[in-house]
Amino acid sequence: MSNIRHTPTAPTRAKVLSAGERIDAHRHDDHQIVYAGSGVLAVTTDAGTWFAPGNRAIWVPAGTTHAHRAHGHLDLYLVGLPSDDNPLGLDAPTVLAVGPLLRELILAYTRDPDDDGPERRRLLAVLRDQLRASPQQPLRLPTATDPRLAAVCALVHADPADPRTLAALGAATGVGERTLSRLFRHEFGMTFPQWRTQSRLYHALRLLAEDTPVTTVAHRCGWSSASAFIDVFRRSFGYTPGTHNRRA
Repeated sequence: MSNIRHTPTAPTRAKVLSAGERIDAHRHDDHQIVYAGSGVLAVTTDAGTWFAPGNRAIWVPAGTTHAHRAHGHLDLYLVGLPSDDNPLGLDAPTVLAVGPLLRELILAYTRDPDDDGPERRRLLAVLRDQLRASPQQPLRLPTATDPRLAAVCALVHADPADPRTLAALGAATGVGERTLSRLFRHEFGMTFPQWRTQSRLYHALRLLAEDTPVTTVAHRCGWSSASAFIDVFRRSFGYTPGTHNRRA
């Protein structure tokens, strides 16, 4: 990432981004919680892209160079925490589940960022407690460093519905299946089918944020049927794709 902006203090505020709008690469000396109240949020670093629908938030550790992108109309809520206040003990970006209580705490805490009264301090204390209790979610698309792996990933990203096996994709890029399988495990810590499912879910969230019909999303993203897509989506996010935009 070039032209990196340095903002020492991570802001606490609410912000609206239109579909496709970006916040360019920047970094803070503070930690930050980034929550999408509506739409889908993507946070990208040199290591990959983390994505979160409305029942997820992304933890961005202090010093991490990152950029934001909105998919669909995005109500963005940002909570900054000092670098010595890390209730999660995490040093890498992480997607967190957001339950109803944590959601309301984030919305309330960002409502009046200039308020430093005792009530708001108590609100932050409860918010931190809820963060510690929030399950972590593996919603990440890592960035390949090996050019052989990057070439295969680019093919899948370009067409999520591409049905080719890893062997066929390897043949198209001149790399053996065993080599690619090893690279997926070594660089990403997951198998090719696991990574492709993550990629398809990311593309599915982007399409749903644009009000694309569920059946169309299923076929564009490579599922054999709408019911198969709904099953994977529900197991990943805890609700059906048909209710995605209504949840906002």
